[in-house]
Amino acid sequence: MARNISLNFRVVEGRDLPAKDVSGNSDPYCIVKVDHEVVARTATVWRNLNPFWGEEFTLHLPLDFHHLAFYVLDEDTIGHDDIIGKISLSKESIAAASPRGIDSWLNLSHVDPDEEVQGEIHLDVKLLAETQGPWLRCHIIEARDLAPRDPSGTSDPFARVFWGSQSLETVTIKKTRFPHWDEVLELHGEDGPLRVEVWDWDMVGKNDFLGMVEFPSDVLLQCPPSGWFRLLPFASAEEDAGGKLGALRLKVRLAEERILPSVYYQPLIELLVESVLSPAQDDTMTPLAMLDEVISGENRQDIATQLVKIFLGRGLAVPLLDYLNLWEVSRTTDPNTLFRSNSLASKSMEQFMKLVGTPYLHEVLKPCVNRIFEEKKYVELDPCKIELTRSRRISFKGTLSEEHVRENSLGLLTGYLEEILEAITSSVDKCPPAMRAAFRQLHRRVEEHFPETEHENVKYVAISGFLFLRFFAPAILTPKLFDLRDHHADPQTSRSLLLLAKAVQSIGNLGQQLGQGKEQWMVPLHPFLLQSITRVKVFLDKLVDIDAGALEAQPRLLFSPLAVIKEGYLHLRKAEAGALVPRFAFKKRYFCLSRETFSYSKGPEWQVRTSIPVGRICAVERVDENAFQQPHMMQVITKTRDGQLDTIYIQCKNVNELNQWLSAIRKASVCNEDMLPSCHPGAFRGNRWTCCLQQDRTVQGCSRTHSAVTLGDWSDPLNPDAEAQMVYRQLLLGKNKLRKKYIEFSEEDIKQEQEVIKGQSCLEEEKAGVPEKERTPTAAAAAHLLVVIEDLEQAHKTFEQQEKEQVARGSLHS
Repeated sequence: MARNISLNFRVVEGRDLPAKDVSGNSDPYCIVKVDHEVVARTATVWRNLNPFWGEEFTLHLPLDFHHLAFYVLDEDTIGHDDIIGKISLSKESIAAASPRGIDSWLNLSHVDPDEEVQGEIHLDVKLLAETQGPWLRCHIIEARDLAPRDPSGTSDPFARVFWGSQSLETVTIKKTRFPHWDEVLELHGEDGPLRVEVWDWDMVGKNDFLGMVEFPSDVLLQCPPSGWFRLLPFASAEEDAGGKLGALRLKVRLAEERILPSVYYQPLIELLVESVLSPAQDDTMTPLAMLDEVISGENRQDIATQLVKIFLGRGLAVPLLDYLNLWEVSRTTDPNTLFRSNSLASKSMEQFMKLVGTPYLHEVLKPCVNRIFEEKKYVELDPCKIELTRSRRISFKGTLSEEHVRENSLGLLTGYLEEILEAITSSVDKCPPAMRAAFRQLHRRVEEHFPETEHENVKYVAISGFLFLRFFAPAILTPKLFDLRDHHADPQTSRSLLLLAKAVQSIGNLGQQLGQGKEQWMVPLHPFLLQSITRVKVFLDKLVDIDAGALEAQPRLLFSPLAVIKEGYLHLRKAEAGALVPRFAFKKRYFCLSRETFSYSKGPEWQVRTSIPVGRICAVERVDENAFQQPHMMQVITKTRDGQLDTIYIQCKNVNELNQWLSAIRKASVCNEDMLPSCHPGAFRGNRWTCCLQQDRTVQGCSRTHSAVTLGDWSDPLNPDAEAQMVYRQLLLGKNKLRKKYIEFSEEDIKQEQEVIKGQSCLEEEKAGVPEKERTPTAAAAAHLLVVIEDLEQAHKTFEQQEKEQVARGSLHS
């Protein structure tokens, strides 16, 4: 049994931020930290006091995380960025929110350096009684991951112990966040709580507070502390600035699930699979159809994702989508409304395309999107929004007329659209076979349901509605949210992307709604859009022209072991003996990660590559900035054939790229057996580790590894137990609705169904007084599903009770 914690947060927007620049504006961005470790950074929104980010992240975290913090900063070209304020949320406050989580405006608070505390301290305390009075022996062993207080990215920490009116200090260890004191401080003849504080020594000015831990006197008597303890700030109520620093609109949701052994989820998974492989006849509801009926709208996307992953793992994703699409098509009478709602079928197709088709999306759109960002052309067709002063960027002859601006914009838009359309319509062979197979089945189902001549285009619109309107167009509109770009577009480029996305949507609709809207200024583009329809139909015909055998030969893995998960240029340095490391020791290399290998070469087409088997990776961790005086560093530790540890150091462009690479490699190596519990976040230079200053190169790592911390994205490994647990959780919430809607039996009837499922004879069933023939097929299916839900509910209660008993036994033993 295991526990999964997923933290989903969305930085939506800010309002009324203070001006930090002389221009009366700010250039705000957000840094997101979990327990003081940076896990995400939003893009910078330039010259805006009411920025919109709309960036969403999902984190998979260990059980012992404590708090989530959002910092708003103003980016400066010269000097350090200005801190505007922060919002801090404890794990308890997030968990106490409604099932939907937090979705509200929160005022920013001032950032107090004394509250920016992180790290842990290792103590061993003994309290002894003597004739002269009590005697306390405090062994201060070491600390780790302390906050950096000096410009070098380190601190000069010392510890101070308070017991009653007495206090003692350790020595100061210079330039480290991982001090190793190993000092025993003895205090005599006092009583009261024990407080251990950690400070950063400064030669000039007052010392900086690094954190403290306190133990009441009864704890010292009953259970003297021994082990690692989290450092805390001084007790103070954090108050917001009353709106003076502005506010953020945040959406935060914490999902903590107990994952049972696989055997407990098999009945539920088998019921769902049976719904697809042996669909009911007529109007009989299957368990999968009932799931669609009982889940709430805000949870439909999450459930669609879990279902797609469950069936992908069994090689049945295409049959699942075929079942859901058939269910949707058969209930649709007006072809104009087909797949227009956020039904389980449409959400499942959408999530399926993201899971399977993200690499395809990048390959098709990235070149054109990059060109648009790099050229930064002024494009506008709407007469109400044309700014003639910007035309100077178009012509060296001075300001152009409105007509000239529109003509030039039309030419640019047509050129961009031609490039996009050519990239899409020539991508048949690049499209994943699973996507093509799903579209083939959708094409067939729609054609069978709407065979009339006047509905000839419906089979095309059904596919293009997903591929163009829900896949390509959103990625063109906001490339940052689809990892096509590292930053949001500036306002001018964003307007160009909006016009292009509108045009791609019109092409996806096969021109059905051209000229019907209010945007008549788009009319000059209509000839190009109408000419594109034939090309799109030919493309769709080729796309669905795939061997039917592919439907039965879907891979059980989400990706081939050789499929590229992530690739790109990074800077590399291998660990080797030597005192000084000049900047040019880091060499630019092209890295490529698959399920089997992590390799690099001089370029993407370079034949000579250095490959590291993923199975040999032992840790993937951040590197302190002071190790090489370079930011955004990570290390990949591998074990050689002879059992030795080998390390390569890699530098990324920014913190988001660093987090993405850390997450991707951790997920690829999640099943490795030799993962390290600790490592050194520094480098071995000058005959000592830069982090803990230990001189033994082979000494155990001074910091814990973080293999459980990953970003949730399309490359997440399949986890059928966790996915089934999410489905069960939604069914449990809808259990009463399920009972009222589909069956009207008593609790005795449910027990009767349970006995039948567990192998009781039909004779015993009749003796119970509820003959099977009295039930409709839908009621029988609902009763079966309820039994499965209640069995899982009982299993969770049993494991929960066992956990409580184990905790009680552990406390008693202590």
